[in-house]
Amino acid sequence: LAYYRNHPSQFVDAVYGPPELFLYGVDKHITRFDLTYELLDSYEKGTSKKATRFLPEVSAFRWIDRQTCLDELGRISPDLFDDALLLAGSRLLRRFPPLENQAIFGKTFSIPDTVNLIMSSGRSVAQLCNNYSGDPLLKELDYLDNYRRVVTSVKHHIIITKDGDIEAMDKDRAPSDVHDCVGQRLPEELNMYLSRGMVRSRVLNWLASGKVLVAAPSDGGDSVSYQNLVRTQLEPLRKQALSLLADSLNRYYQRKEITTRYWFDHSTVTKFNIKDLLPSPKDSIAAWNVNDKMISEQQQALKASTETPYLSGFNYSDYEFAARTVTPKSTRSTNTLKTIHEIKANAVWRFLQLRGYIDRQHQLTSWGKVLETVLSAVDHEEDQEKAAILAVELMRFDLLTADTMFTGYSGAPMRGTDLDKRNCMLVSRVACLGKIYHQPRGYSGPLSRHMLAYYSIVSALQAHLRDLVEMSLVTMFLEGLVDREREDWMEISLKLPFYTEHSCALGVVMMTYLDELCTREDPTSELTREEMKIRTEGWFEYCDFAANQKNAFHLWNAVYQGVKMAGKEVKAQNDWDEVNHWLSQRQ
Repeated sequence: LAYYRNHPSQFVDAVYGPPELFLYGVDKHITRFDLTYELLDSYEKGTSKKATRFLPEVSAFRWIDRQTCLDELGRISPDLFDDALLLAGSRLLRRFPPLENQAIFGKTFSIPDTVNLIMSSGRSVAQLCNNYSGDPLLKELDYLDNYRRVVTSVKHHIIITKDGDIEAMDKDRAPSDVHDCVGQRLPEELNMYLSRGMVRSRVLNWLASGKVLVAAPSDGGDSVSYQNLVRTQLEPLRKQALSLLADSLNRYYQRKEITTRYWFDHSTVTKFNIKDLLPSPKDSIAAWNVNDKMISEQQQALKASTETPYLSGFNYSDYEFAARTVTPKSTRSTNTLKTIHEIKANAVWRFLQLRGYIDRQHQLTSWGKVLETVLSAVDHEEDQEKAAILAVELMRFDLLTADTMFTGYSGAPMRGTDLDKRNCMLVSRVACLGKIYHQPRGYSGPLSRHMLAYYSIVSALQAHLRDLVEMSLVTMFLEGLVDREREDWMEISLKLPFYTEHSCALGVVMMTYLDELCTREDPTSELTREEMKIRTEGWFEYCDFAANQKNAFHLWNAVYQGVKMAGKEVKAQNDWDEVNHWLSQRQ
């Protein structure tokens, strides 16, 4: 608006907007319209609404101009006026924290107060910040640095010129690092993938801003287990996702420093430089370029369908097939991956290697064998397979346990002995990974903040796994490994794992059933179990309780097989054996 308002061709006659437009060089702008209409006896065509007529002669608008403001504030300089506008607070910069101190300015403050505050510090915002350096919020916000960035971003804000070019205002005088203030421009190809829904914005925002802000989950995130997960255990996944993306862009991004802040620890900021992540994740997975012909041959041998979900349909222990999948990038453009089937397979294989289930020779690792065991035991349905890999990931993080993680949270098992409560907790947490099949109506049934808190762990893990899957996919496109002449961008995204989240409802269903069984004298008798199923069904409307319970038991059996395959990698094997025996008497 400022560019077109001040252009010699005067493309814009007047501007309507907030006072911060003064910062951009708009000397006069409209702040309010008072429009008057006359109600007519006729009706608008096709409606029962009465027609109106605009009365310009009695309508008005209000406007302000910079010079009047400068005069009324004591004929201050334009620079001082601009600083006062910024420190007063707007969408560009948070209000100067001391101005929010009611002991100094009362409940409200005015622009003259801001002007006087700056003048008392020699008309210098830097000196003003130094005078209030003891303010903890000022230090936390790094206010002076943000102020300087905003001043630069205003002076050299991004415009579309009359010729259609996108550039910085007064670009010839802009500093070499102006991009750190106005924002980085990602490649148009990447923005196209974002606009088509093939990739989400999360990792792109991290890279463009250089900041990862970890927010609290829906339960509040007070547990040490959750905070350790997002701060320590998921940090390598964030680094891998950022490195995958940056290594496909120009060198500026490949050497960028990324800072991470957490809602529960404002005083700590972790930093890492993308170039320091060695070996390069992109290079380690570069040998996955398996064509459709090879994939189809393998699936035909296994009698698997191309519509089989992303993780099944392949014999991961077939050493001969694994060796053939080591396929370097082709230099011929005609050999690019074309079908959704082969794109999906290669993206998932790259993801599995990044997570350590497959090695660089494309053979299963020890954890890969655990995953294969669980996958072979679940139904070949997308929801079951997603639950399988989430279960194995939680095993690796030592979070698929019955340990007390959420002290003081309501909704934990309450009935029976301590052993019954422990067993019920572990089974419910495994069930929490599955999906409840429910009519398209609102959930009606028991609630559990404890299960909600545990699902926050599952949700955070799933989001980071999805980031890795998407970056594995997008780098294939950015590197020219995939045919870009297509329209099925969204379909590709939907075919990949971890696209949708469920809820903790299936965990609540299982916990309610098993907890209530403990109120009976003989909880393992067939009569008691049948009676409890009928009773519990009434608590969960609009869902097939028996079918959901069957799915939960089936998922437990598959995960238990994976635990036994993992051996010493999973702690408390005896506890799992005890819980499995306890549950077998209650199925």
